[in-house]
Amino acid sequence: MLPTLQRDGSFAFATAVLAVVLAGSSAAEDFTWKLPRGDAAASGFSPATLPESLTVGWEFKADDAIEDTPVLDGERVFVVDGTGTIYGLSQKSGSELWRKQYDTIFLTSPVIAGDRLIIGDIDGNVYALSASEGKELWHREIEGQVYSAAGIDGDRGLIATDGGTLYCFNLADGTSVWEYQADDQIRCSPTVVGERTFLGGCDSQLHIINLKTGEAEGKKLELDGPTGSTPAVLGDAAILPIMDGSVFAFDWKTQKQLWLYEDREQSQEYETSAAVSEKMVVVTSKRRQVDGLNPKTGERVWRATLKRFADASPVIAGDDVWIAASDGRLLRLDLASGKQKWEHEIRGGFASGPAVTDKELIIGDDNGVVRCFRSK
Repeated sequence: MLPTLQRDGSFAFATAVLAVVLAGSSAAEDFTWKLPRGDAAASGFSPATLPESLTVGWEFKADDAIEDTPVLDGERVFVVDGTGTIYGLSQKSGSELWRKQYDTIFLTSPVIAGDRLIIGDIDGNVYALSASEGKELWHREIEGQVYSAAGIDGDRGLIATDGGTLYCFNLADGTSVWEYQADDQIRCSPTVVGERTFLGGCDSQLHIINLKTGEAEGKKLELDGPTGSTPAVLGDAAILPIMDGSVFAFDWKTQKQLWLYEDREQSQEYETSAAVSEKMVVVTSKRRQVDGLNPKTGERVWRATLKRFADASPVIAGDDVWIAASDGRLLRLDLASGKQKWEHEIRGGFASGPAVTDKELIIGDDNGVVRCFRSK
């Protein structure tokens, strides 16, 4: 079944598609994974295809479940477990470098901002830690629970809460720069492209906010329902699934809808974010479907059906799609066709996606095991 396509005026997106906008990220240059979706544009994309044969290079056992994506800077891997402990690991060996215990719960990954980590908790605190030793540098209190990772804009950070507030603060000391208020909860991470940040909200709107002023740019773009997914930006297109089973693509410059994908045969439910590249948009649903969509038109190119659904957002790495499923299967699919190329099964399940480089894939599971997959 083809999607519903909606075009407004010239189809500028067809000629404006770029390689993923990395704005503020060095992921395409040094193959780090400093934010949970890989780069500031929340693309879930790495340009390098991993080696054909992979095996477990190292494992690390945390004290509790790992339910959020690892982040890494080329030397270290950072993960958070269910007890409120943040770990710094050697990316080369998986050995523990440090740990920092908090009497709280983190529902999100930390992000790497220069020489520090930034993370928020369910009690309305934002923390900055030294990446090298785990020492707390500062923390500040905000209103509301934090369900999503921070965004980074140069020397400033962005963090959203279930109170609907987006906070912009100085990374050096946590002091406030500005605040933006949505009409309902914000459970996605801020996507940063150029001088703008993008937020999908439970108020059924896509917000585009000027990073200098903290004010909305133009109109709020209407969605057909609430979303907790993080918008992914590809060139001029902002791509966002919503919980009610639609995937929207907007030209964020003209603020017009480019296309809308819906499965007319069976209603889907999206609680994850899209992975986007100039070749394909990939989404996963609670109904066990993985769909590859044409990024220019929104038409479905292929579909793969999982044995169980994936709580984790998909990741595109070169010519592959990586899916971490709740039944403990880590799947490698062909980006062009959706056909399965490789599988690794663990005891337990995956609640979050992997971090990828040009040589390795790192992922945590709900038994608290962090694994690094490398070439045999």
